[in-house]
Amino acid sequence: MKTQRILLADDHQMFLEGLERLLEKDFEIVGSAQSGPQLVAMADECSPDLIITDWAMPDLCGLEAVKAIRDKGLSPKCIILTMHEDPAYASQAIESGVDGYVLKRAATSELVSAIEEALAGGCWISPALAAKIIRNQHNGEDGAGSDATPEASLTERQKRILSSLVEGKIAKEIASDLGISRKTVEYHKYKMMSQLKLRSTAELIKFAVQNGLDN
Repeated sequence: MKTQRILLADDHQMFLEGLERLLEKDFEIVGSAQSGPQLVAMADECSPDLIITDWAMPDLCGLEAVKAIRDKGLSPKCIILTMHEDPAYASQAIESGVDGYVLKRAATSELVSAIEEALAGGCWISPALAAKIIRNQHNGEDGAGSDATPEASLTERQKRILSSLVEGKIAKEIASDLGISRKTVEYHKYKMMSQLKLRSTAELIKFAVQNGLDN
């Protein structure tokens, strides 16, 4: 079985060394960068399967570096490993097409799982942060009042995604129809399942049909 190649990026050398020790048993570490431009250059040279980068990087933030790498036509999976616990940062990252958002304080317990999920085509958000996102939604930060029906809490984009799921379309097809990334589709599915307390896509589709959101 192929050993997955991982490129690390953080501006603190000691943290990079700790990450390498954490991951080297299971993955091939092909290099480490300490600035955004260096990360972009090394991604071009090393062709990693996955990149793990801090958000706050010198000269070019991790998210912008990931975008620059993708603009070069490269397509490694990308995980943001950060201290930022504001749900807005996580939302921005996932909307931008990264494959995971892991809090540094949870790296030891979560990072390997996040890597495996990303490499399998999924998307990982630290559970502690996901809980904050859900609480924000329940507190009405997405525009829904406390007396709103469950379907009223959904955005128009989410409703369009639901309708497409009912039609039997997969994430790639929905992304093409809406002009967004597949990861954005998956993120909205995740958000809807979380806020509606549903456990699967099948339950999400059933909810859409029962609430007239299938057209």
